[in-house]
Amino acid sequence: MPNEKFRSSSFKDPLTPDEVVFNDKGVTFRSRKLIGGTDNFVFFSDISGVEIDNGLFFATIRVIPRARPEIVIRNFSKGDARRIKELILENVPNHRPDAFR
Repeated sequence: MPNEKFRSSSFKDPLTPDEVVFNDKGVTFRSRKLIGGTDNFVFFSDISGVEIDNGLFFATIRVIPRARPEIVIRNFSKGDARRIKELILENVPNHRPDAFR
């Protein structure tokens, strides 16, 4: 999978857009603020779910990693949100070794 990068709408938040960056092993979620921000990297194997909350024009993406709090990124176009969810779900392994099966 090539490295892909998505940015939230600059219309809604021109100074501090959120970003989603894909690489071969996982996804980095960058949530920016005027001062600072957070970078969360999650391996594909650690993702248990992805949810999209659609608004009138923009969407909020909720990524649910295993054993960590959910990651929320806001103000993406609905098309980008669907594509992000699709890319994550394509790369999440279907059969992971689990001791509790």
